[in-house]
Amino acid sequence: MINNGKFGKYGGIFVPELLIPALEELEKAFLKYKDDKEFNQELDYYLKEFAGRPTALYYARNLSEKLGCKIYLKREDMLHTGAHKINNTIGQGLLAKYMGKTRLIAETGAGQHGIATAVVGSLLGIPVEVYMGSNDVERQKLNVLRMELSGAKVLPVDAGSKTLKDAINDAFRDWTSSVENTHYLIGTTMGPHPYPTMVKHFQSVIGREARAEILEKEGELPDAVIACVGGGSNSIGIFSGFVDDAAVELIGVEGGGDGIKTPRTGATLCKGTEGILHGSFSFVLQNNDGQISEAHSVSAGLDYPGVGPEHAYLHSSGRANYVAVTDKEALRGFELLSRYEGIIPALESSHAVAYAEKYAKMPENKGKTIVVNLSGRGDKDMFLVASEMGVEV
Repeated sequence: MINNGKFGKYGGIFVPELLIPALEELEKAFLKYKDDKEFNQELDYYLKEFAGRPTALYYARNLSEKLGCKIYLKREDMLHTGAHKINNTIGQGLLAKYMGKTRLIAETGAGQHGIATAVVGSLLGIPVEVYMGSNDVERQKLNVLRMELSGAKVLPVDAGSKTLKDAINDAFRDWTSSVENTHYLIGTTMGPHPYPTMVKHFQSVIGREARAEILEKEGELPDAVIACVGGGSNSIGIFSGFVDDAAVELIGVEGGGDGIKTPRTGATLCKGTEGILHGSFSFVLQNNDGQISEAHSVSAGLDYPGVGPEHAYLHSSGRANYVAVTDKEALRGFELLSRYEGIIPALESSHAVAYAEKYAKMPENKGKTIVVNLSGRGDKDMFLVASEMGVEV
């Protein structure tokens, strides 16, 4: 077992007994194939030829001049399906194929993971069903259509807050009764072991590329790496390339919603406390009785009341700093990058852009080199942003 499934004291396996054999089977397959030559050749082929890797590390000249820092954008938004999610779905999809699984299920919030799973299912000839909170179905209609066009069946979830947390609940229920033929393709670094380690493995390509690219362009490492954090896959992916470099500041940006002093927030590490959610021990948003609170963010991908256990470890150890950006500030980031660079970011990524502006404006950070992980593009969010801005489309 990798690290006993733990990052410090966080992580582990807290699931019904029925799922233990499935998780053991998955860990065994992951350990077997992650270093397998044939598997990695096929993975590399699809990452390059299908997904579009490597992605560029783009020097945002106009934004840099405005903010007084060197701002580089890791362009995961340029990948097929529009976000970093495809890195992990190709990896897990191939693993499911090698394991002989004949069905894929997934959860999705903003829809990017759902789309990435749908197209990989189409690519590999494996049927896909995607659980999605009915509130997210409504605010991400375009992504629902894209999933369905790729052959996936979208299953709206009307329970609870009708968002990502509830979609995950239903996906786990499904998997419990279908483990023999089904692989649950979790989209982020949460969940029971081996998922946090496995998803990080498939997303670490972001960090490897970004590290090599910044060294080539600048001849030295950046001062800071900034990425948004929901469950935490894009951020742990890019952090992995710099985590051993103590001089590089790692900053995770959570969805602050209406503010961390209000009940309408998704800032788990900034406001939450230690607890168990969806199979692992981490930080969660919960009340005094231990009941999970509803999370809120303008971004459907950041309104999750938990976070990956490795982020909990990085937070508790002080290796990474976690901050919250409100809905209003995120919309400012959305407009800022669109206006100055002609790049329309996903609302998730807009949180990272918004904090990069804050960080750059701090007097002590003038002239620093900052890498921002642009985890996805904003096509999916245009109608929601228009509504927030009071613009009719």
